[in-house]
Amino acid sequence: MNSEKIPGIVLIVGKSNSGKTTLMEKLIKELSARGFRVGSVKHTHKVNFDKKGKDSWRHKNAGAVASLVVTDTKVALVKEDTRPAEEKFFHYLGDMDLILAEGFKTFRLPKIEVFRKKGPYEAPLCLEDPDLIAFVTDTDIRPEKKPCFGLEDTSSLADLLEQHFLASIRPGA
Repeated sequence: MNSEKIPGIVLIVGKSNSGKTTLMEKLIKELSARGFRVGSVKHTHKVNFDKKGKDSWRHKNAGAVASLVVTDTKVALVKEDTRPAEEKFFHYLGDMDLILAEGFKTFRLPKIEVFRKKGPYEAPLCLEDPDLIAFVTDTDIRPEKKPCFGLEDTSSLADLLEQHFLASIRPGA
């Protein structure tokens, strides 16, 4: 990584069981296949360190170069890296091309919301959020002036991320 380059960060947000982890897996696989180094962060209130089948394990298993689980007071990092451990988000994952973070819906960072008709929720969380950059859904809901993608339209969503966050990066550099 160029030491002057700070990786972009995009939040994947949505209500419980909306498909955030599944979208993360798909985006990590797609962007990794394009040659980008993708780091993942999973917001949690309790430490559940990288157990098989859990979200962070799934991110890493999908091809994330690194996976970070963050609580208010602790950090668990799973990363194939010989350097010493650093601090949260950018500090731990500063060598990534892009950081995808699941959760953190109140943070003032670019967000992609996942909203599914399957589930007990009637309305999305972030339609009025100025940080919303895209909406992923299987409903007829369409936010004004924001790109909307189907649940399986991972390639087009990855194109959007590449254009807005990775345009100046040579894959694998």
